[in-house]
Amino acid sequence: MWGYLALLPAFLALWAATSIWTVILRYHQFRDWGVGKWFNQLILWSGLLCAFGTSVVGNFQQKNQLATHLTGAFLALFVGHVYFWLQLFLSWRMKSLPQPGAPWIGPLRLLLCSLCTVLLVTMVILHTSLQRSAAAVCEWAVAMLLFLLFGLLAVDFSGLEGCTLCLRPGPSLSLQPASPVSLQTSPPPLPPLAQAL
Repeated sequence: MWGYLALLPAFLALWAATSIWTVILRYHQFRDWGVGKWFNQLILWSGLLCAFGTSVVGNFQQKNQLATHLTGAFLALFVGHVYFWLQLFLSWRMKSLPQPGAPWIGPLRLLLCSLCTVLLVTMVILHTSLQRSAAAVCEWAVAMLLFLLFGLLAVDFSGLEGCTLCLRPGPSLSLQPASPVSLQTSPPPLPPLAQAL
């Protein structure tokens, strides 16, 4: 069984990479649905920090780099938890947002986020009272719930027919150089030593 734990860093790295794509896709979906830029970027950055924390947890194990591992765990668990609460808050505030899937998906997300909150508070209490094993159980339960919440985003993506990424220059960038410069110039003159040879 312990041999499978050697695969955990690779699994977490893969999970972090797929989470980044999921978070970016969700950002564009919210943008297309008319969500305000500031709040949408807040959701985006919390999701990206969650993915980064997952990668840090996988690459820096607790016994070797405790401070780094705990920072990654905070980003993965607590900020990931905030990522899903922000989305729930958004769907509650903006009733005009599409709600794909069955009508029980929203209440299920609320239940899972609430359970995450209870488990995170319990984890902190157990950790501070030096019950590390019980705190670890809560930590893993939160991680599994976050995996489930990420998986439930498939319901929101079920209506997508395709995704195209188009890059456009920003307002401060121009397509033409400010001063025209010829791309065909004569070669620079040779230094004096090279001319003597």
